[in-house]
Amino acid sequence: MFLWKWIIVFLIAILRESLSMIIKYLSFIYGVCMCVEDVIEYLLSKDVDFCDARFERRYNLSVGVVNGKLRYINTGVSEGISIRVMIRGAWGYASTTDTSWDSLRSAADRAYKNAKKLCGRRKLSLDAITTTTSVKASIKVNPMDVDLEDKIDILMVLDGAQREADNRIANSNSAYSESILSFHLANSLGGNVSWEEVRIRIMAYSLALEAGNIQYSFFVRDGTVGFELIKSIDLNDEGIKVAREAVEMLSAKKPPSGLMTVIVDPSVSGVLAHEVMGHASEADEVIGKRSFLSGIVGKTIGSEAVTMIDDGTIPGAYGTIPFDSEGTRSSRTIIIENGIYRGYMHSLETAALMGLKPTGNGRAQDFNRKVFVRMTNTFFEKGDWKLEEIIEDTKEGILALKSIGGMEDPVGGGFETRVLRGYIIRNGERRELIRSFTLTGKALEILKTVDAVSREFELHGGLCGKGEEDMIPVSTGGPYMRAKILVGGG
Repeated sequence: MFLWKWIIVFLIAILRESLSMIIKYLSFIYGVCMCVEDVIEYLLSKDVDFCDARFERRYNLSVGVVNGKLRYINTGVSEGISIRVMIRGAWGYASTTDTSWDSLRSAADRAYKNAKKLCGRRKLSLDAITTTTSVKASIKVNPMDVDLEDKIDILMVLDGAQREADNRIANSNSAYSESILSFHLANSLGGNVSWEEVRIRIMAYSLALEAGNIQYSFFVRDGTVGFELIKSIDLNDEGIKVAREAVEMLSAKKPPSGLMTVIVDPSVSGVLAHEVMGHASEADEVIGKRSFLSGIVGKTIGSEAVTMIDDGTIPGAYGTIPFDSEGTRSSRTIIIENGIYRGYMHSLETAALMGLKPTGNGRAQDFNRKVFVRMTNTFFEKGDWKLEEIIEDTKEGILALKSIGGMEDPVGGGFETRVLRGYIIRNGERRELIRSFTLTGKALEILKTVDAVSREFELHGGLCGKGEEDMIPVSTGGPYMRAKILVGGG
């Protein structure tokens, strides 16, 4: 009887604590709602054409293991409110991390004064949301419910598999990261939306050494998903594979050079889609006369095999968002269709300036940054070929695998990426493994030579900057594609 008494007391204590936590959470959410709504009501008493307020809360965790030892654990929580005011075509911005009314009113006044100073003569009618809705993250296992020790153990498995795969692995690296983001936005048109974004990433990097020759390879998996992503991966198998790839590179040959037939993998086709065609298709670059794609809507710029999309609605993709930073629902935007250029990605402002609909591409790095036109998941659409069919149909060329970086060139339209590895193709067969090389050329010239696109399709997540700043999560990729590209030796 004595034992049951204490069990009952213990359960009551837990229940009280849970109720307390629920009350605190509901009070927090209610307080946030009141924050953004009160700011809008306050600004509507002034002569503004449009205004919005966006609250953000960001939690991030990153863990790294190097050579079997825990190297770092980094966590961070930030929250704040961004306030925007538009008066006769000019934006005024302000932000604050203090949600007291005095601080919010002061920030609202700053945004209003900034817009007043910059305002012109033209009033813009923004096609902003007028609805109320809330979207929860579509996840099965919340990463917050998984113990930190379990996350470290997972990295130890991935890291240990690399070192055990071959004694030529001189350095093994494994990393895990998660981000849990909450947003609430209201605007002067009656729009009121809230949403969550959850992202997971795990990666491995193996460095092989033999007789002074150093080579490496890597593995990455990510998405807007929960911890179920990690549970779906055979970490031991992936660790062995990435290590063996690095060791294979020790015997890889020097690549050829010149204008060649190249079959590029999804990571390489993704660089072409994102860094060149994607950035040049952001409408603010077009309006600012910084895009080589200005004025070509409706024109043929590639072969019929080329279709390019930006789509922020793909379930699980790293760049997927329910809404952009202006509260516009994300959408599927056709940029190129069967070789014909169809249009640009838009924010509220660029859509109004060009007389078009916003596409859900107005994105900001955080509450303290400006909204720009930004990509989400940007890729070439898949085709009808199988990869092996493309290889068998290629008399002579190379297969390019694993992009390790690309050049952003929205002004000149130049394409450049460095590729980690590849294979020589002769008479429809993969032959010698070749090491790091570059692929370059003019994007539009490359697209006109595309004659085969695979059914196989992949997206790879990462961070994209507008220039070198304002980093946001995106994904790039697509199918394998065959085209004529200039190859540079390693």
